[in-house]
Amino acid sequence: MQKDSKQIASRRITQTGVTCMKLSSQTSQQKKKKSQEFFVQLLPLEISLRIFHELDIQSLCNAATTCKMWNQTIENCDHLWKHHCLSVRALCQREVDTDRRNGYSWKVTLMRNYWKSKVKHEWLSGKYSNIHSHSGLPEKSMYPMDVDTWGEILKAELER
Repeated sequence: MQKDSKQIASRRITQTGVTCMKLSSQTSQQKKKKSQEFFVQLLPLEISLRIFHELDIQSLCNAATTCKMWNQTIENCDHLWKHHCLSVRALCQREVDTDRRNGYSWKVTLMRNYWKSKVKHEWLSGKYSNIHSHSGLPEKSMYPMDVDTWGEILKAELER
């Protein structure tokens, strides 16, 4: 089919110069779009992974939803999630270490502990120290945490 369309295009090109310009611009636009979508295929895997490694968590998650090829590349490289997970470990060391001992991948460990680390950081930094009842807590920023995590938070509150 491609051969037929190329033959038809070449016939059109010989008929009028206008058709020629339209066809060549469409072809270059299609090539440009294709190369943008599949740079992961065009570049060596090491270079693509280095580019993805530079992304923050939000951008990496967005990149994984861009196309199937990017998703497969990002999903199949657990190492891309490691440095993000280690930054979460600064607040949730026990939780991250437990998840890793239990065999969870870096990505799953990160997903299991990311929001917990955000809430824990807010509590430990004193954001909720002056709240007198549960109605004063912002519902959207709460995340289910285990007893040990709440123990750490309460201990920090008592020390203030």
